[in-house]
Amino acid sequence: MVATPSFKPTYGQKTFNLSPTAITTTLPWNNTSLPTTPLFGTDGIRGKAGELLNAPLALQIGFWAGQVLREYSQNPGLVIMGQDTRNSGNMLAMALSAGLTAAGLEVWNLGLCPTPCVAYLTSVSEAIGGVMISASHNPPEDNGIKFFGSDGTKLSSELQKQIESGIRGTADFPAIHSNWGQHYHRPELVKEYQASLHSPLIPGHFQGMKIVLDLAWGAAVHTAPEVFQAMGAEVICLHDQPNGDRINVNCGSTHLHHLQQAVVENKADIGFAFDGDADRVLAVDSQGRSIDGDYILYFWGQSLSQAGLLPNNLIVTTVMANLGFERAWHKQGGQILRTKVGDQYVHAEMQRTGSMLGGEQSGHILCPHYGISGDGLMTALHLATLVKNSGVSLGELVDQSFQTYPQLLQNVRVEDRDRRANWQKCEALVRAIDEAEIALADVGRVLVRASGTEPLIRVMVEAINAELASYWTENLVLAVQQHLRN
Repeated sequence: MVATPSFKPTYGQKTFNLSPTAITTTLPWNNTSLPTTPLFGTDGIRGKAGELLNAPLALQIGFWAGQVLREYSQNPGLVIMGQDTRNSGNMLAMALSAGLTAAGLEVWNLGLCPTPCVAYLTSVSEAIGGVMISASHNPPEDNGIKFFGSDGTKLSSELQKQIESGIRGTADFPAIHSNWGQHYHRPELVKEYQASLHSPLIPGHFQGMKIVLDLAWGAAVHTAPEVFQAMGAEVICLHDQPNGDRINVNCGSTHLHHLQQAVVENKADIGFAFDGDADRVLAVDSQGRSIDGDYILYFWGQSLSQAGLLPNNLIVTTVMANLGFERAWHKQGGQILRTKVGDQYVHAEMQRTGSMLGGEQSGHILCPHYGISGDGLMTALHLATLVKNSGVSLGELVDQSFQTYPQLLQNVRVEDRDRRANWQKCEALVRAIDEAEIALADVGRVLVRASGTEPLIRVMVEAINAELASYWTENLVLAVQQHLRN
């Protein structure tokens, strides 16, 4: 067991001399300039830094989040804050902290750390909430703000709506003006998170394993190499310096080619690619083949089931999960439940059903046995443990598991937020989707959706063969381009 961290300020305190009244009355931010669509998407508030996400808005977000968090907890308290490497992170962190301290809360800033580090430390401390400044897998010019409740899970949609109502000036509760909060720098607490990752594992268990890590110039550049080396692995790192100009650029979990090449060239056992905030991970086997979240869920599900730790052999996943995975799991007597895309929906369904394993094809995996949130480092450590315990390579495990159906995913950029959010009202696009679904019938499926994190319409077609998938993907992408971008 890892001891609960000793949460005592060890660095100099800083008081922000900013009047709470000024935030709600004289702040230079015109609420009428906010988009009409909700600010909070599937993973917090995201947008281009300096445009939607600027310092005045971040100040309001911090102040109203502070109001809602203290109302929900019925007292002022502590908020844990972290950020990834983006150049806009410091600007947003200082503005958020100013708003939170103006609301009477204390802020402990961890600095650079993975998103699950914020979630973990929030859950084991006396914090009333946490906040991470990151746009996850998005490009460097974007940034985002996501909040956690006192238990370390994503803040509920109801509380997010209350924060947004304050920002928009429509809150049905008054702002409480109280004594100033304080701001402390607490980077040393990240070590407590790292220790929690090791606690359920056998020290030195990765002796003899060569592992390549693609750290995407992001939040895990310091933590990931340390946790794998502490387990005895020989570690080779790519994109392993904090670089806000290059985070996620042609690297990490959305661009696997560098990792695939490095694994093969170095004759490594396995490779892992993290996204910018390290809450998700994808793997690469020794042959350079990509291993996505469907395979990770399948292998981890087998292991938990054999240990009697997977109630009803149930795995919760999303509409993106491959049919090959679903049908293979059914053959083993397992159950699959699908949700909308987004870990918050997976988490909600897991809570409803009591499931102990869930996640997304993108590599965002939830396993309450070992963690409270999606955690790329935790997932990678446990997948490496499964491979080591199996006595065979990851590639052999894949060959013994299932064949995926050809699945094509294309993104179409649609800048207009209203068109993107209301795409289902476009009759021409709906007709094109209906035509594709009728043609595919029981040999495939279609999924069109607006991204909750980027200005994109995502088009996915899965079919029994690649030709069918390609044909209907091209048709639907053309329909989106013709009817939503013009």
